[in-house]
Amino acid sequence: MAITDVPEFTHLTEADIENLGRELDAIRQDIEDSRGARDARYIRRTIAAQRALEVAGRLLLAGSSKRKFWWAGTATLGVAKIIENMEIGHNVMHGQWDWMNDPEIHSSTWEWDMSGASKHWRFTHNFMHHKYTNILGMDDDVGYGVIRVTRDQKWKPFNLSNLFFNTLLAVGFEWGVGLQHLELGKISKGRDDRKATMGRVKEFGIKAGHQVAKDYVAWPALTALSPGASFTSTMKANAVANVIRNVWANAVIFCGHFPDGAEKFTKTDMVGESKGQWYLRQMLGSANFDNGPLLRFMSGNLCYQIEHHLFPDLPSNRYHEISFRIREICDKYDLPYTTGNFAVQYGKSWRTIAKLSLPDRFLTDTRDDAPETRSERMFDGLDPSERRGLKSAIAAVRSRRRAKQSQKALKKADRREDLAA
Repeated sequence: MAITDVPEFTHLTEADIENLGRELDAIRQDIEDSRGARDARYIRRTIAAQRALEVAGRLLLAGSSKRKFWWAGTATLGVAKIIENMEIGHNVMHGQWDWMNDPEIHSSTWEWDMSGASKHWRFTHNFMHHKYTNILGMDDDVGYGVIRVTRDQKWKPFNLSNLFFNTLLAVGFEWGVGLQHLELGKISKGRDDRKATMGRVKEFGIKAGHQVAKDYVAWPALTALSPGASFTSTMKANAVANVIRNVWANAVIFCGHFPDGAEKFTKTDMVGESKGQWYLRQMLGSANFDNGPLLRFMSGNLCYQIEHHLFPDLPSNRYHEISFRIREICDKYDLPYTTGNFAVQYGKSWRTIAKLSLPDRFLTDTRDDAPETRSERMFDGLDPSERRGLKSAIAAVRSRRRAKQSQKALKKADRREDLAA
């Protein structure tokens, strides 16, 4: 089962959690007090650079009848779309730059280059996902309604297509995000408020229609005025650039939510949840990946998913400096700081999705002690001396598991020797 008691799982007392909350509040206050000209300069330069890249990509596509210009324009446009989506759109709509009081860079006015309406995303992501992170039955980002990512989700024959549907989701990620707020599952079961549903469908249709018209009609028609391009070549380039953006965004987001160590929770965890407990759930339910300056920028600084979930409305360019203080807090309270190589973290997400396409009877780990699904019951067999803190307790469980596996291997070897004799 998913975690039902966060304090019990983390081996922290109420006083520990209260102190942890105060320390994280202090980090927030420090960043808020130090926001200023360099942060404003960062976002404005990022927007300027993104727009310059988009213009460059469009100009290159004016010669897209030649293969080299088509590929150069498509790649440049794909990068521009990634930056607009990850470092600008996502972060602006979180309110990270609202303190500037600039109507152009405000969460309430920004409309991103995606098929989904910003208004819808702010509800499904900013509110539902970030408030109820990884709580089963509350956070629709846990599998996006089509992918089984934890053993707490009952297996259905439909899940045999886990890998296929995840591939479709990656390629068309903007459409998955856009459709999420429509709650198609409730519509199919007749459990929706039909009037409200029709309102959302209309809003989605308008935004998606504008996006399709822009990418696949307006821009191709404009570029076709060039003797070195055609309507079809630009339309294909726009489609490929969108796929580049979609696959990249999907990879970054999945690395932050579905690798080993990104915990899942039950609804009992949110009952009477204090600020410190909320912080703790964000730390446990998120995962980072190792990075350098370029990867930080191209991921929208979501390589620091832990820091982002703790402080979703602080400027993304500050997550790097915040991360050092979060690591210190994790060490102090004996908590894991889940991170790893980008390719490894993404590979673990795909491994989980592949594994959970099968019924539980084909899986070896338990529902309380699997890489993708753990609970406080995984520590039942530990001695009190081995339960100093979560990180230490997990290490003790793994050590016991390795010891048991070694014993089994030795017994098998002994039996083979006896048979040979």
